[in-house]
Formats: sequence, structure tokens, C-alpha cells
Amino acid sequence: MTLLKSYYQLCKPNVVYMMLICAFVGMLLAEPYVSSYIYLFTALLGIALCAASAAAINQVFDRETDAAMTRTDQRPLPQGELSATHASIFALVIGILGAIILYFFVNTLTMMLTIISLIGYAFIYTVYLKRATPQNIVIGGLAGAAPPLLGWSSITNTIDPHALLLVLIIFVWTPPHFWALAIYRKDEYAKESIPMLPVTHGVEFTKLQIVLYTIILFIVSILPYVVLMSGMIYLISALILSSVFLYYSIKLFFTKENDIAMKTFQFSIYYIFLIFIALLVDHFLITSV
Repeated sequence: MTLLKSYYQLCKPNVVYMMLICAFVGMLLAEPYVSSYIYLFTALLGIALCAASAAAINQVFDRETDAAMTRTDQRPLPQGELSATHASIFALVIGILGAIILYFFVNTLTMMLTIISLIGYAFIYTVYLKRATPQNIVIGGLAGAAPPLLGWSSITNTIDPHALLLVLIIFVWTPPHFWALAIYRKDEYAKESIPMLPVTHGVEFTKLQIVLYTIILFIVSILPYVVLMSGMIYLISALILSSVFLYYSIKLFFTKENDIAMKTFQFSIYYIFLIFIALLVDHFLITSV
């Protein structure tokens, strides 16, 4: 049981679950009604396995850094519960299995987009960008923003502009989300020579960037309503959620208390979850009318 739990934790389940929620919303928004729950489950399974593979690869490459940071030192590899070899084999197997499921039971486009996303996060971001530039989160965030596109393409076999709009929301959300955590963990990143923005440009500059990105996110979040993708329920939800996020960002900018950074980070998680739920509720209430 302990070994199974270690492999489970290797997959970063909380991150994968959030990705699957975003992918699931993309699926449901792509059609007026659910045509096949079995198909949805199959597509989500394939996406989940590839996402878990990327998470495992990330932990293999980052195992030494993870061991030195409080936030990650309890992961399976730093704790010695799994070897890097076993973790790599596990990642390879579930990644290939996920790709096979997407190819044979979903469509080739979704498989290709999922593999590109996996490579972007597990290799381009983890191996290169993370230690190469303080803009690592901005550039690498594109891979993490892919789930709604993967979900949408699994239904339509196309790259739809509305799906790209959902990708844009996550893409713009990622920097203020992660930089808030980076402020809280600044000393740990500095110790490991990881060039996160608070380390290279200072906390005050990072706070300013968080505010600016949150303002951009506020604007981007209302675009689904502007392009008639969603209705008033979503618009009201987006305005409220974005206002609260902006409040946290501005409060973080004017305070010296480190705890506000963590509170901002924690709210940002609720933000992306709730805004996608609002899209879903709005879609089905309008469809049912």
C-alpha cells in the first residue's frame, strides 16, 4: 500500500485533478449536451495518464532540488521511497499508455496536443526554462494552460478559438498564481539558485508584476462574455472572482507580511476552479432554457 501511495504521489494528483477539471469543462463546453459519458471518461483517462507522466518526469529531474525545499522534501524521491530509475520507467509506461488511449479511442489531434504539452512541461520547462530565465513561469505556463484545449479537441477534433480563449485565461492566471508562492518561498529558491522572479528582480518588482497580470486577467476573464461564448451568470461570476483576486494582489503589493503572499496563492487556486465552474453552469443553464 505504501508503494502504491508513493507512485500515486509521484503523479502530483492535486495538480492533475485541477488539469482534468479544466479539460472536462472544455469537453462539456464543446457540445450542447453530453453525447457519451464513456467517451468523456476515456479521453480524460488518456489526458490524466499523460499529465501524471509529465509530473513524474518533473520529479525525477527535480529530485535533488525537491530534497532541499520544505514544500517538496516529502515527495517520494527525496524520501527514498522510489528510485529515479523506477520513477522514470513508471512515467514512461503511463505516458505511452495515455498516448495509446488517445490515439485509438479519441483522436490523433488530441494525442499530439497532449504529447506536446507533456514535452513542454516535463522537458522544456523542467530541464531548461526553470533554471534559465525568471520568465520561466510565463513561457512554460503555456504547457500548463493546455487542458481546456485538450478537452475541447477531444470532442470536436479541431482547435477552436473558444478553446484558445480558455487557454488564454489559464496562461494569464499562471504568473500571478505562481509568483505569489515564489515570494513566500523566495529564500528556498535563492538557496537552490533557481531564478524565480523574486530572486532575480526582488519582491517589490514581483508584487508589481502580480498586480499588472491580475489586471490583465480581469480583462481576459470577461472575454468569453464579450464574444458571446457565455452569458450573464458567467460575467457576474468573473467580475466578482477577478475583483477579489485583484484585491489580494493589491493588498500583497502594499504589505510587508509574507503570509499575504500565501493567501493570494491559495485564493488563486480557488479562482481558476470557480471561474471554470461558472463557465460550465452558465453553459448548461443557457442550453436548457
